[in-house]
Amino acid sequence: MRITGCEVLVKKSLLDVAFSSAKRKHTLLLLDDGPKSVESLMDSLETTRQALLPQMKILEESYLVSKDNGTYSLSTMGKMFVKRMKPLLETLETLDEDISYWGSHNIEFIPSHLLKRINELRSCKVITPPLSELYDINRDFFEQCNRSGSLTLMFTFLYPNFPEIYDEWISNNVYVKLIISRELFERIKANYADKFNEYMKSGLFEIFVYDHPTNFVSFGHNDYCSFFRLLSRKGDYDNKQLMCCSSSAVQWNRELCEYYLERSTRITEL
Repeated sequence: MRITGCEVLVKKSLLDVAFSSAKRKHTLLLLDDGPKSVESLMDSLETTRQALLPQMKILEESYLVSKDNGTYSLSTMGKMFVKRMKPLLETLETLDEDISYWGSHNIEFIPSHLLKRINELRSCKVITPPLSELYDINRDFFEQCNRSGSLTLMFTFLYPNFPEIYDEWISNNVYVKLIISRELFERIKANYADKFNEYMKSGLFEIFVYDHPTNFVSFGHNDYCSFFRLLSRKGDYDNKQLMCCSSSAVQWNRELCEYYLERSTRITEL
């Protein structure tokens, strides 16, 4: 499809209208929840009528907002624009919060359909454990797992105290799906076969082997949070962890785990 110079100018002006003013951007997001009076917008934006009305005029002249009896609402074009604007803003918010982490770590293991929805992770927190806990599972995540009905984990390593961790989850009737790399599987098979056979016989523990290269350390989710341990962009190990504890982040990580489960082989006995 051929785009004319005029169309390009319109697109640029709409972006300028929406993003060059925080007041206009927030107004569009507020109106996405429904029509608002001037007074309601003034209260939400903590601004004055004198400061707000010139911004509303710009939004009206750009055909993003319409006015009827003193009440503002999104136009049809405005609804279409905001529908596409919100995921971009959420993506920027997700990345901006921990841009140094996302920018310095390898995220190529994330399939493209989920990478496009990375905004759903939201409100993530980078955790740097102290040296004394360098090889321990995150305590908060561990406790959340104990309260969860189920959890799915993908690992390329074993915690030194893994029997204590897995025994406690099973004793709390937590259903565990463990996806592991081929290298880790061979290590478990050679050194811990009896213990893992015991786990599988409990009816609460499944093991899946992922037979493809891995460029991450671990990730997974319980009912409350999702977590990641990523490699640096150069492939080096990094002890930093990423915790994302929104319902959308859990669902996003669940879909990530399902992606790898579909490409793994279920093990019934070691």
